[in-house]
Amino acid sequence: MNEIYTTDVLVVGGGVGGTAAAIQAARRGVNTIIVSEFPWLGGMLTSAGVCAPDGNELESFQTGLWGSYLRELQKRQPGGLNNSWVSFFTYQPHIGAEIFADWVRELPNLLWISGKAPIEVLRTGDRIAGIRFADITVHAKIILDGTELGDLLALGDVPHRWGWELKSEYGEPSAPESFNDLTEKYPVQSPTWVVVMQDFEENIAPVIPPAPNYDSSLFTGAWDNYGEEKFFNYGRLPANWFMINWPICGNDYGQNVGRLIESNIARREFNQECFWHSQNFAHFIQTHLGKRYGLAERVFPSLSPAFALHPYYRESRRLEGLITVCEQNILPMTGGRVAAKSDDTVAIGNYTNDHHYPGVKFSLESKSIRWGGRWTGTPFTIPYGCLVPKYTDGLLVCEKNISVSHIANGATRLQPVVMGIGQAAGMAAALCCELNCQPRDLPIRTLQMALLTDQQSPAAIVPLFNLPLNHPDWLDKQIYYLHSPENYPLDGNCPGVESVNSNYLNLDCFIGIFNCLNYQDYRLTITNPTNLLPTTWKIVSLGSFVDQQLQHLRQNQNIKVWGHLNSSGNWLLVEHIEQV
Repeated sequence: MNEIYTTDVLVVGGGVGGTAAAIQAARRGVNTIIVSEFPWLGGMLTSAGVCAPDGNELESFQTGLWGSYLRELQKRQPGGLNNSWVSFFTYQPHIGAEIFADWVRELPNLLWISGKAPIEVLRTGDRIAGIRFADITVHAKIILDGTELGDLLALGDVPHRWGWELKSEYGEPSAPESFNDLTEKYPVQSPTWVVVMQDFEENIAPVIPPAPNYDSSLFTGAWDNYGEEKFFNYGRLPANWFMINWPICGNDYGQNVGRLIESNIARREFNQECFWHSQNFAHFIQTHLGKRYGLAERVFPSLSPAFALHPYYRESRRLEGLITVCEQNILPMTGGRVAAKSDDTVAIGNYTNDHHYPGVKFSLESKSIRWGGRWTGTPFTIPYGCLVPKYTDGLLVCEKNISVSHIANGATRLQPVVMGIGQAAGMAAALCCELNCQPRDLPIRTLQMALLTDQQSPAAIVPLFNLPLNHPDWLDKQIYYLHSPENYPLDGNCPGVESVNSNYLNLDCFIGIFNCLNYQDYRLTITNPTNLLPTTWKIVSLGSFVDQQLQHLRQNQNIKVWGHLNSSGNWLLVEHIEQV
C-alpha cells in the first residue's frame, strides 16, 4: 500500500536546517509535512549528539529560531548551560529534542512523519514535484532538502559538488593549487560519531569493551597537551556527562569517507566503522583514566543509548546554486572586523573556519578576532542565492548542502548558521506558496522583511555587534543597512546606539579588582567573601555593552560584576558591571 499526501511544503530530513524550515513554514501558515529518518528532530543539535553548539554565541547574534532555542534551553535544562569550555551552551540532548517536538506539536498544520528516508524524486520537467518514501509518496508545491548528506540532490540529478575546489576556481586564499594526497584522502571533512560518557565518581562504571580493529596507537596522546580534567571539561554536560567529540587523536573518522555517497551499503559500512571508532576511543579513555568513567545511561533512544543516533556529518553534497559562498565571502573586509554583507542576505554566522582531517593540520586564512575578553569569529552573511538551484524549480536546500565551496563550508556548517539557513528556507518556501512563484523568482526584500518581522522568532540578517534583539532600534537599523549597504560599518558596530540595560537580578554578584593583561585579556581577583578557589578568574562576556565597558576600565580598579562562574573554562561570564 502506498499512501499519497499532498501539501504546500515538504521538508525531507529532520536535521537542524530541516527542522527549522518546517517549523518556520508552518508558523507562516502554509500546510507543511516533515519526513525524518530518525525519531528525534534537530540533527546535529540532538540526534547527532553535538549538544555543545559553536558560533553565533554573542548576544546580538542570538536571534531567530536559534535565539528562541537557546532561551527555551535555559528554561528547561537543570543546572544551566554554562558547563564546558568549548561552548557557552551545553545541555542534555533529549531536552533539545523535546523542544523541537513541542514546537511541532503546537502547529496543527505541520505533520511529522518519522522513520523514513527518501527513495525517489518525482519530476515534472525541470521541477521537483514530489518524493517517494517506503509506503508513502508526498507531492508538494515546494520541497526542501534537509537531509544530512544532500540525498535529494543525488536522487533528483540536481547539479551538485562533492570534494575540493582548486584555487583557480574561486581564487580562495586557502584552497590548494592542485589536487594532492590530502584532497584524495579526505574529499570532505571527517564525520564523528559522538558518544556521551559519564563520571560515576567511583570505579564502578561498566566495562566498555573494545570494538573490532581496536588499535590504541590511534588515540595515543589524545589529551597530552590538555590534561585529563581539561579533556573531559571540553564537552562537559549537566549530570556529570561528557560529550566526546574530540578532534585530537580522538573520534573523528574519515577512512574512505567517499563511501558515504557511493551506495546505501557503502554508507552503512562507513557508519559502522565510524561507530566502532568511537567505541574504541571510549574504551581507550576508560582503560587509561579508570573505571570511574563509563558510558552514560539513557542518553539516546537507541540500542546503544550512550551513542548518538547517527554520525555528526560536517560536510555533505553541496548544491550548485545561483550563488556560491566562497572563502572571500566569510573573511573580514580590509581594515575591518566583519565580512562584506551580501545584498540578498538571509542568515548570519560568525564562527571561525574550522576543518577536520584526522592527523593533518590544514592551515586556513584567519577569520578570528578578539571580542568580549576571548576569541570569536568574523561575522558573515548567507545569501539567499546559495539556497536556490541553478536550473531546478520547486526545490530549496536548507542544510550543509547549500551552494558553498569546500573551504568555506568549514564556517557555514555550524549548527546556529544551519538553523538560520533552515529558517530562511522555510520562510522562502511559505512565501513561494503565498505568491505562487518559484524560489528563483521570490522578491528578496519580501523574504528579508518576513524574517525580520516574524511574530515569534524575528531573525537578524545583518551582523551588528552592538544591536541585540531587545534594542528599540534593532529593526530600523537592520532595514537601514539592507537599503544602504555602502554605510555598513567596517567594525560591525552601529554608530550612535545606546546600551540597553540587561536583567541581572538572578545572577551571582562578585566584587573584585580588575586587571587587563593584554588586549581583550581580562582578569578579576575576587575580594568579597567567597569559598570559591581560585580567587582570580578570566572575564568574558557575550554582551556588547559589557565588551565596551571592559575596554575602558582602569588597571587595579575595584568593580562589582554580575554573572556566572565556569570552572571548566576558568572564566567568569559577565552580564553587568558597576564601578565600586
